[in-house]
Amino acid sequence: MTVGMSELSMGPVLFNWSPDKWRDFYFRIADEAPVQSVYVGEVVCSKRQPFFDAVIGDVIERLQAAGKEVVLSTLALVMAARESGMVRELAASGEFMVEANDIAAVALLSGKAHVIGPFINVYNEGTRDVLMSKGAIRICLPFELPARSIAAIADGASGRVELEVQAFGRVPLAISARCYHARARGLAKDSCQFVCAEDPDGMAVDTLDGTPFLTVNGTQTLSRTCQVLGREMTDLRRMGVTRFRLSPMDMDMVAVAQGFRAVLDGKMESTELAHVLQSFMPDVAFSNGFFHGREGYVDHITGE
Repeated sequence: MTVGMSELSMGPVLFNWSPDKWRDFYFRIADEAPVQSVYVGEVVCSKRQPFFDAVIGDVIERLQAAGKEVVLSTLALVMAARESGMVRELAASGEFMVEANDIAAVALLSGKAHVIGPFINVYNEGTRDVLMSKGAIRICLPFELPARSIAAIADGASGRVELEVQAFGRVPLAISARCYHARARGLAKDSCQFVCAEDPDGMAVDTLDGTPFLTVNGTQTLSRTCQVLGREMTDLRRMGVTRFRLSPMDMDMVAVAQGFRAVLDGKMESTELAHVLQSFMPDVAFSNGFFHGREGYVDHITGE
């Protein structure tokens, strides 16, 4: 397949940042980041959403003024009537493209152009085609898919649906009705005091012997490592993936976007990008094992 133009997307902020920090992050993405699309909205915990109601209008306005496509992301787990109402309201608005991260949102968006988020299990071509028939025009594939599965889903998708893959960021592994973040502080979920805000990049979790293990973000479990698919973007583009998502972390995401854009444009080697990223987060290990069907990180220079 001929490699065509590829775009970068900035995923929704998964962590509980203060409203000012959240707003200023998106303002800077609007003004400086070489990304075409920006996902905005609460994905992890509905209790956080009210904190951003006062600033989300300004964020959207700033992003649109900068020429960015704004996509509103829905919750990844809908349990309560109030949460269902939030999703219904987004689906009914019709003003912006909506990213469905829960299958209930897919039903509400049926017949409208929308995006399928990475929290929905799209594991084969049949699922891809069913979702397309409901109105999906873009699918961000699940984080855990190996290269062979991505290639199978991409086969025949060109010109019919856009495919997106997360190229950077901690990998979401699970989401729960319970909040381990609160429990770790001796609190209940209903009286959590929003302790997740104390960990702007998630709470590090080690094994009993002190080995780095996972990251907890409220009700969400993420990888401790940061997924980096710099080198792999070449193969993904050949498969037909046209969009690469950067998932926000508590660091200079404008510089991250600039690095990935430089690799896509052939102005930087992926090995150089890896060194640049490591300088931003010297204490964070990389991973790309899901893509390669093995654990950890495959170093393309050493092969290990």
